[in-house]
Amino acid sequence: MAEYTEDDIKSLDWREHIRLRPGMYIGKLGDGSSPDDGIYILLKEVIDNSIDEHIMGHGKEIHIEIDDQGRVEVRDFGRGIPLGKLYDCAAQINTGAKYDSEAFKKSVGLNGVGIKAVNALAGFFEIQAWRDGQTKAIEFSKGLVVEEMKTPRAEVAESGTRLAFEVDRTIFPARTTFKVGFVERMCRYYSYLNPGLTLVFNGKRFKSKDGLLDLLREEMEHEALYGPVHLKGKDIEIAFTHTAESGEEYYTFVNGQNTTQGGTHLAAFREALVQVVRGFFKKQYDPSDIRAGIEAAIVVRIEEPVFESQTKTKLGSATVSPNGESLRTFIGNFLKEHLDNYLHRNPQAAEAMQKRILSAERERKDMKGIQKIARERARQAKVHNKKLRDCRAHFDSKHKLREASTMFITEGDSASGSITKSRDVETQAVFSLRGKPLNTFGLGKKVVYENEEFALLQAALGVEEGIEGLRYNRVVIATDADVDGMHIRLLLLTFFLQFFPEIIREGHLFILQTPLFRVRNKKETIYCYDEEAKEKALNKLGRGSEITRFKGLGEISPDEFKFMIGPEMRLDPVEFEEGKGVKELLAFYMGKNTPDRQEFIINNLREDVDRQVGDAA
Repeated sequence: MAEYTEDDIKSLDWREHIRLRPGMYIGKLGDGSSPDDGIYILLKEVIDNSIDEHIMGHGKEIHIEIDDQGRVEVRDFGRGIPLGKLYDCAAQINTGAKYDSEAFKKSVGLNGVGIKAVNALAGFFEIQAWRDGQTKAIEFSKGLVVEEMKTPRAEVAESGTRLAFEVDRTIFPARTTFKVGFVERMCRYYSYLNPGLTLVFNGKRFKSKDGLLDLLREEMEHEALYGPVHLKGKDIEIAFTHTAESGEEYYTFVNGQNTTQGGTHLAAFREALVQVVRGFFKKQYDPSDIRAGIEAAIVVRIEEPVFESQTKTKLGSATVSPNGESLRTFIGNFLKEHLDNYLHRNPQAAEAMQKRILSAERERKDMKGIQKIARERARQAKVHNKKLRDCRAHFDSKHKLREASTMFITEGDSASGSITKSRDVETQAVFSLRGKPLNTFGLGKKVVYENEEFALLQAALGVEEGIEGLRYNRVVIATDADVDGMHIRLLLLTFFLQFFPEIIREGHLFILQTPLFRVRNKKETIYCYDEEAKEKALNKLGRGSEITRFKGLGEISPDEFKFMIGPEMRLDPVEFEEGKGVKELLAFYMGKNTPDRQEFIINNLREDVDRQVGDAA
């Protein structure tokens, strides 16, 4: 055994630590294909500093440029970092103005880490500030100074700060790029939260007049039944309405940070809403009926917020300020006064709200009988259902491998048989479908209980009472790469989007990629996922190599499947950008507009055929 001595105890400087453990600071090192990939955290850290300047009353515009090579430049017109402290702010850990609550009272960035993380993880990083007719700039690479302007020089320019960076390709995937849609959404949200601020991204301007009302108008998929209600107070703003849908949709923010996973402020709002509505109508309505169909945006500004991670997606703070009143009391008192007043002054909105609550109550009571049957069916299924091959580790347990828990949803007995024989029984479960499932587009939640297969799937996932009971960290759709397999995939995606979007929203749904070809000779086997990979394999192994085209999962032997669902398996995360586009997309592809869809398919097929003919010529 290796000796354990004093030489084994090491201390890393700030730069080394960030580069060695980047996930602690920016989350996952994705390639930019997901909105929660680390490169967007880096961009946000830079923009947040400019936003904080605007909040403090300095600067009305922020310019953001991202070129085709992925180089980012952010320029604000605030006060500008004090020139003598430019190096410290960029490269001295735990250094910043935001510890002083007088300078930045309700800031997003608090711990002096933000732009230092950007600096450490950037192959190129430059910071420049303008103040009082002078400027100073420093260029870094991987956190180390490359070139520094030793003394400020005179320059006529508006005060402010410019940061430019390009991520270090030795840490991030080589193909890492910023998606324009994700950055534009970030800019839209910044504008909603800061009415009067203009963000200019690659020449496109983003500005909001009505704040959260604009957010709801632009992001809501379904028609509002009233309002929306819009309430504003010191350090708090809330906008909400109800729709005819059954779920709950929230957009929550703390000091400008989009807390996608909610937190204490969301819990306080949900609780306070129930209390105020019950008090106004003098009825003990069920909380789920009050919140059914709600779409709400909540913004709070608090001093020294505590987030549950460096990426700040979930608020953990229990108080509005250190030694101040609780966040629960703060939000509760605000709604008790302002929402109650609003409902008294707007009887039509109050009437529409009560109708929606009563409608939800009827729906819930109508579902009781069906749910009872479904629960009995699910209880029996745990013992008798041969379609589910469960594993030992579950996401909702304390099992040490809970994060690895996976359920594959397969089509047919042959495919599920191959996966079942080759799976890891500790962490991998298999749910087998009987042919094509029902198209659930436009159907109510009742169908989940009436359709035996969907009821069993819901029970297997453990999500009847909410995503908190989800039994598997990864839910993987594993279908054939043919027309029927793609159709089943679309039907399952429709099911999840309709009834359990939170499974997608929180990153639990995936598509299993299986190889289309196997190329092998007597010495080596290569699995290929597309034509290009097949050609490369043939060039490597020789043109006389054996080529097998996999037509379905059932044709893949259990021994081969062990590789495909092992540590190296390829999973594509299912993602969607929330908003009206999702509803329109589902309506077009899964709705009853058959002639329009047929015309679309024919037109696109013709284009593809024309392109192939042109290529051949």
